[in-house]
Amino acid sequence: MNEEMLAAVLHAKWDPKPEYKPTSKDIEGKLTYLGGLVWRYPELRLERRPIPKIKEDEVLIKVRACGICGSDIHMYESTLDGYMLYPGLTAFPAVLGHEFSGEIVKVGEKAYNQWGKKFEAGTPVTAEEMVWCGYCRPCREGYPNHCINLEEIGFSRDGAFAEYIAVPARVVWEITDIIEKYGEEKGYEAGALVEPTSVAYNGIFERGGGFRPGAYVVIFGAGPIGLAGIALAKAAGAAKVIAVEIAEVRQKLAKAMGADFVIDPTKVDSVAGKILEITNGEGADMYVEAAGAFPKTWPVMEEAIWNGEKVNAKVVAIGRAVTHVPVQFEVLQVRRGQIFGAQGHSGHGVFPSVINLMASGRIDMRKIITHRFKLEEALEAMKFASEQKSNIGKVLIKP
Repeated sequence: MNEEMLAAVLHAKWDPKPEYKPTSKDIEGKLTYLGGLVWRYPELRLERRPIPKIKEDEVLIKVRACGICGSDIHMYESTLDGYMLYPGLTAFPAVLGHEFSGEIVKVGEKAYNQWGKKFEAGTPVTAEEMVWCGYCRPCREGYPNHCINLEEIGFSRDGAFAEYIAVPARVVWEITDIIEKYGEEKGYEAGALVEPTSVAYNGIFERGGGFRPGAYVVIFGAGPIGLAGIALAKAAGAAKVIAVEIAEVRQKLAKAMGADFVIDPTKVDSVAGKILEITNGEGADMYVEAAGAFPKTWPVMEEAIWNGEKVNAKVVAIGRAVTHVPVQFEVLQVRRGQIFGAQGHSGHGVFPSVINLMASGRIDMRKIITHRFKLEEALEAMKFASEQKSNIGKVLIKP
């Protein structure tokens, strides 16, 4: 094996804004939980780097496919004064990329799989992006998505826009069944979509508690997470899945993933009114916010819940946005509504459940892939994804 590899590495200058107040875990010049207040002039570079050395509990994975996430784009983009858009946990320089699949090529002495056996070289795998510690209070209580010692692949530790990546075995999952279903090329592409699909699964079924077959489900936003939500809702037996999306390309993708109805907010007088019309005045059993546009989406949900005939509607917040919106608690009280905040994709059998769904053919997330780039084209791929945004589905980088 060559001792060096190609990787797309994000560099940025540590230059805190005046309002920045370091957290107890920030490391000056290296790591912060408040990325957008600290990192300035982000620059993505294609570099030759040493192939990672693995620890005894890690595996080395040869990357076969890695998706570009909205978070990657927000780390790549900056404000007019040069500050990175992404607001969260980051440590630079770092290789970007966290939605990936690949083949194990080296195994640590204590790198065990989900069956308690040592991983084997040649095994096709994917991995969780959230590297939880397993020791802190949230982890011990079964909430790894809220680990207080969290590391994140492609954010605070090197990611998969590279030929190889070292990953702790505890967050690695075998995808042999997906490869057997689709073949190597398509199977590894599907494997790279397990992570974003698991984010939607965690929100809808683990945090939101799911819904009964025959329910009505509304998904706001038809980006990759919203598209995964559409596919999962159909697979779970939703009678009507309604997507709310402005971009024409993503409207078409929503239909391809199984949406029964697509509402363009710019072409109707009232989105809530349209939802009630489609559901015969009942409203939905579950509303999934995957757009991160709460000031616009929450009033629609609140109106539909209040004026609909159903009670016990659930609202699942998956989209991310640092915004405040007013909530009319009378609506939640009278209509027995509930709001669930969802973060992450780890624990609770989420990853293996998504892998099983993909392997069974119940969901086919490959339909959302619209563009593919080679690793050598990573800079062009990020520029393209940044400029196009809502005019594309999922963009893959394939070493």
